Amino acid sequence: MNRRVSLVLALATLTACAKHQPPSSTTVAPAPSTPTSSQGSAAAPGPAPFTQADVEFVSGMIGHHAQAIQMAGWAPSHGASASLRALCERIVVAQNDEIAFSQRWLREHGQYVPPADPRGHIMQGMDQPMLMPGMLTAEQMAQLDAARGVAFDRLFLQFMIQHHQGAITMVQRLLAVPGAAENGPVNRFATDVFADQTTEINRMNLMLADLKRSAQ
Repeated sequence: MNRRVSLVLALATLTACAKHQPPSSTTVAPAPSTPTSSQGSAAAPGPAPFTQADVEFVSGMIGHHAQAIQMAGWAPSHGASASLRALCERIVVAQNDEIAFSQRWLREHGQYVPPADPRGHIMQGMDQPMLMPGMLTAEQMAQLDAARGVAFDRLFLQFMIQHHQGAITMVQRLLAVPGAAENGPVNRFATDVFADQTTEINRMNLMLADLKRSAQ
């Protein structure tokens, strides 16, 4: 069973409610040749084949995660509850690690490494950031930054659920592209994003329900 099929099956197991997204165009990078030495022994293999869709997914996740980190980083200064602060700490640690992975993968594959800009994804040759699916607008970020205490908790949960759902959409779009997600590290990254953010959405929905009950 190849990596792509394994990933599709894993995501189908995690959720039966994922919405199908239309495919985007992609150019498959050719598999690297395996040169041999004069003695005929095979040289060390190069990076596994990857597609433009893989590059776009990994690149887009850098800005996407950077915004989540900024949002979560406001918890201590904005009067968040202890439970929300614990969630935010996990988000910051996990997504910083994934940004580091994304930057390393892009460098290793000779690709442009965009800055970790919480305003969005900055493509090569462009100055203006582009919002990826689920990312908050500047107005929403300002609204969250102005909230304090319980109001911050409630708004953070609503906005981060939106944010996480956007990351899941990005995984679905990756899988909709023929040949994408065959590269082992990208496959594992996409699987982790889908699993972690699906789990956190469920947790945040429960926390949001608790807030609504306590307000009644």
